[in-house]
Amino acid sequence: MADRQPIALVVDDEPDICNLISMTLNRMDVRSDIAMSVAEARRRLAEKHYDFCLTDMRLPDGDGLQIVETIQELPADRALPVAVITAHGNMDTAIAALKLGAFDFVSKPVNLERLRNLVQLALRLNEGRFVARQEFPALFQGQSDAIQTLRAQIEKIARSDAPVHITGEAGSGKELAARCIHDQGPRCHRAFVPVHCANIPSEQLEPELFGHPVQSEFASGLLQAANGGTLYLEDVTELPQDIQVRLLRAIQEKAFRSAATGENIKLDIRIMTGSRKQLTDEVRAGRFRSDLYYLINVIELAIPPLRQRREDIPLLTRNVLRRISAASRGAAAKASQEAVLALQAYSFPGNLRELENILERAVTLGESSTLYARDLILPVASPIPSIPGSGHYDLSSLITATTPPGISRAAYPEQFSSSDFETLDDFLQSIEREAIESALDETGWNKTAAAEKLGISFRSLRYRLKKLGLESE
Repeated sequence: MADRQPIALVVDDEPDICNLISMTLNRMDVRSDIAMSVAEARRRLAEKHYDFCLTDMRLPDGDGLQIVETIQELPADRALPVAVITAHGNMDTAIAALKLGAFDFVSKPVNLERLRNLVQLALRLNEGRFVARQEFPALFQGQSDAIQTLRAQIEKIARSDAPVHITGEAGSGKELAARCIHDQGPRCHRAFVPVHCANIPSEQLEPELFGHPVQSEFASGLLQAANGGTLYLEDVTELPQDIQVRLLRAIQEKAFRSAATGENIKLDIRIMTGSRKQLTDEVRAGRFRSDLYYLINVIELAIPPLRQRREDIPLLTRNVLRRISAASRGAAAKASQEAVLALQAYSFPGNLRELENILERAVTLGESSTLYARDLILPVASPIPSIPGSGHYDLSSLITATTPPGISRAAYPEQFSSSDFETLDDFLQSIEREAIESALDETGWNKTAAAEKLGISFRSLRYRLKKLGLESE
């Protein structure tokens, strides 16, 4: 791009619009070719390599969506960003274009400042350097099919400016994925502003987003703070209805009125959202506006849970332990093979965040720099079998029967070691405690149900709770 003047293809059958756009591009040192029909645009695309395309929706022999589709079918070495010009307020058409692969849209009458911002973004999108220069964070490293698919999707989405809705379980890395998209895209040098909607009281959400009426250091609000960059709304389903309406209007009009100054603030941001709940369910229940749903759910990205990435756990564990050790400046912590196998056998309802918490707790409480399965304090899903009293013990039957294929069932040391436990009783009680606590957690501390789950009588469970100091008052 630096060694030649960029060139754009402008597709519109209105000479006045073509002249206006061409003059604006020329002032930005961008040349332009004009096509006044779908057929002419396709011919020019076949003959010449363009840096981006701007097309009207209404054309004499078709519409702009056909141009978008044609560009998406070009080979990778001829790919280019395409934006559409829509009729004022026609969001359905704009969303349809974004879903087909357009990176953005501009409404008629064309606002020249908005057009210039769009052109600058298109040129940055086509520089092709964003993905190549960015590394994925440690928690998205690995060779599992699930994470490789996710990384490929992020790389592709980063080359668009369309709204993205990210779904996934708690702790799976939704905000991390949003940051990756931002960091690998053309807005990487501008702000990434996350908003955790569920953590902000509803009465404070509106001023936090749109600005405070009283002048202060933070009067402008988070929408304005994200201008030029990315706004990420985590738990977007928690937005109250009145704020949904105002957010919808701001996204549609690419502007909002500041409560701090009363002026109309023009917005140039990428919207990304995340949720654990299914947006479609919230729409059907009447808790989330359908028009806002269609606007923010242009591209959907699903984050895989950690249990679908079990083969990545050894690498993830090393990366997390390396970070923890660096932060604490202590001896470099490492996980033993048995600890890694125990982690691979665990279901991780809390996903990546839970893995980090488990390892940090183990490093903090562990007595050596090597972590063993007992240091992880993982729940045990099956009852404790009777173990004969001899010198060494096979503990493979302690691991849940749901261990994935190809993963060893040994999650505990196969031999009792006096360096780890003072007595054999201490060793067995630590396992018994984990099994009982897991059963109680799974049954909401319903002791009758927990006893049944453990295969023992209620009376026996009461005795064990008292012996282990788990009996509640």
